[in-house]
Amino acid sequence: MYTRPKIKLQLSLLDKVLETAGYLLIMLLWVVTLFAYFNLPNNIPTHFNILGKPDNYGGKATIIVLPIVATLVFSLLTFLNKYPHVFNYATTITDENAELQYTYGTRMLRFLKIAVAINFTLINVFTYLTAIEKANGLGVWFLPFMIGMIVIPIAFFISKSLKAK
Repeated sequence: MYTRPKIKLQLSLLDKVLETAGYLLIMLLWVVTLFAYFNLPNNIPTHFNILGKPDNYGGKATIIVLPIVATLVFSLLTFLNKYPHVFNYATTITDENAELQYTYGTRMLRFLKIAVAINFTLINVFTYLTAIEKANGLGVWFLPFMIGMIVIPIAFFISKSLKAK
């Protein structure tokens, strides 16, 4: 059985910027959440339908759930990014292409970490704005935006990976 090469990738400037942006966005999510928590009424929207309208309400402490989930997902993706040789790739990994393919795989996860942080931050911002009656939900644009932020980087990097066989 062939085992994939295990190599230590050197982070490019872009990778360092993406990592830093991801951490800053997670911190922003927590700042937004804590600000919102201390300024929210006791009853807030806890779920939004496909059109972005609130369809369930609960206590204001539920706003803490999203940053916890986002931080866990972010941390899991950060941990997984240290082991690119275990990812599933659309092409066979060889000694010759491993560095490039691993770079694409790890960079894709960095973009996904940013997408998670942005999406969860927006949800908490709009939960806050809806709760204080400055907005009426997420809006119909949010679901396509969220899906796009996840699907586009995946499609982009799979495409690059296939072209770089």
